[in-house]
Order: sequence, then C-alpha cells, then structure tokens
Amino acid sequence: MRTVLIPTDFSKNALHALRYAQELYKCERACFFIFHAYADEVYGEYKTASQEQIEKLKLEKKEETEKKLDQLLDIVVGMPPNPLHTFETVACFDSLVDGINDFVDEMNIDLVVMGTKGETSDHKTTFGSYTIEVFKYVKCPVLAIPEEFEYRQPKNILFPTDYMLPFKRRELKLLGDLAGKFKSNVYCLYITDFEELSPRQEDNKMFLEGVLTRPYLFFETTAVMNRANAIMEYIDEKNVGMLVMVNSRHSFFEDMLYRSTVDLLSLKIKIPFLVMQNLNR
Repeated sequence: MRTVLIPTDFSKNALHALRYAQELYKCERACFFIFHAYADEVYGEYKTASQEQIEKLKLEKKEETEKKLDQLLDIVVGMPPNPLHTFETVACFDSLVDGINDFVDEMNIDLVVMGTKGETSDHKTTFGSYTIEVFKYVKCPVLAIPEEFEYRQPKNILFPTDYMLPFKRRELKLLGDLAGKFKSNVYCLYITDFEELSPRQEDNKMFLEGVLTRPYLFFETTAVMNRANAIMEYIDEKNVGMLVMVNSRHSFFEDMLYRSTVDLLSLKIKIPFLVMQNLNR
C-alpha cells in the first residue's frame, strides 16, 4: 500500500493538492494521512502567556483542528468512496517541518503531497515559504501542486540533473513506479558546456538507467544558460506535465535554491514539482 501524507492549512490550495493525490493514485491501494500542525497557532498569538494559558490554548486548538479535519474528511472521501483508498487524520502539536519529519519516520511515508502555498502566501509567486521549507528539510519526496493546475496524467516528465551525486534507490523507484504506470517519457536534462561525463557521473547515470526501467528514458544535454529559462524552455518544448529534481547538500537543487533560480521558476512554473531527497532516512 502506498502511504501519502497531505499537509493542510484548510486552504483551497491544500484541498486541491489532496484531490490531485486521490487522482494520481486512483487505481492503487493507498492510505492518505491528512495532517495539520498547529504549534505555531498556539505560540504565535501568546508568546508571553503563562504555561496555564498555553495549555488551555493547546487543548482548544487541538479540538478545533480535529473538528476541521473531520469536516475535511467528509468532503474528500467521495460518494461512493474509492475502495482502494483509506484516510486518517492527524492533528499534530509541532512545527510543520518537524511534525512532518517525525511522522514520515514513524509511518514510513512514501510521498508528501502539498499545495504550493497557503492562505497567507504571496500571490505573485507559485511557492510559498512553507513549501520551500518542506522542500529543503523534509526527509521524504515532496510533490507540490500549483493551485491552478488541472489534473492530467504526467505523460512527459522533466528531470534536470548533473549526475554528480549518487541517487537513492527508494527515491528513484518512486519516480519509476509513478512514470511507469502512466507509460511516461522521462527526460533527464544535463545543463553543461562539456560533452563528456566523468567516471563518477557515468556511474550515477548507469545507476539511474538501472532503476528507471519502467518509463521511457531519454538523456538530453543543453548548453549552460539561465537555468530557470532552460528548464522552462524544455517544459514548453516537451509539453512537460511534471518537473522532478533531487535535493541534497551541495546539489544542483540546493544551488538553485540559494542562487534564486527557484524564485524565477516560482513566477512561471504551473505544473506539479516533485522534489526527491538524497538525505538519510
């Protein structure tokens, strides 16, 4: 059974991400954990409150959160319900990232699916600050769904990589299973001015080929330019339905995060964005 965690702030965007996840795994056995972390709601309002006031507010927020989660469950289960799907709600007194990480470890979650931004996010960008934090620090693949994206099977998937770091088999298998069931084309895009790969890059590329056996795999190279523009050009050219990248320390993805490429992408990208992790779990 596939285990999927759906963080929600009860916004329209979060509900949209949950609907997408239901469609994505429509024909598979899956357990969806609908998750809300409410610690910030407790401490944010009463930073100088007494312990007694904090405990009272914690109880109130817990009851309020559980009620909202039950109401959300009534909306998403569907009539008739999908017999392959089960749902559980989780009210967590923790920060969003820490709460997700603890739950991912406890339940061995396969995938986190979330909206790209919540109620308080800047409407000029695709990715909100919470989404970026989850991308960077959660030790589990994260699939972010833009609020305007209408569900369709991802027939073409773009995977920019420099082949410099070894891939995690579990992460690649998730991508392979997802792309394989839709008979998708996966385009591995290397942005470089050099024709030849180093021995380490060749080894990592061979490992990728060995794991991604179910989808149709293509290796593409393009000259160095603005990375966000290069990615957007390929998305348009190949009619890409999902963008995939790997997050790891000193990786291509982290370089993007700290060099503002992700800011440029966030203004333009309108398709689901899967961030695989190369962190120890």
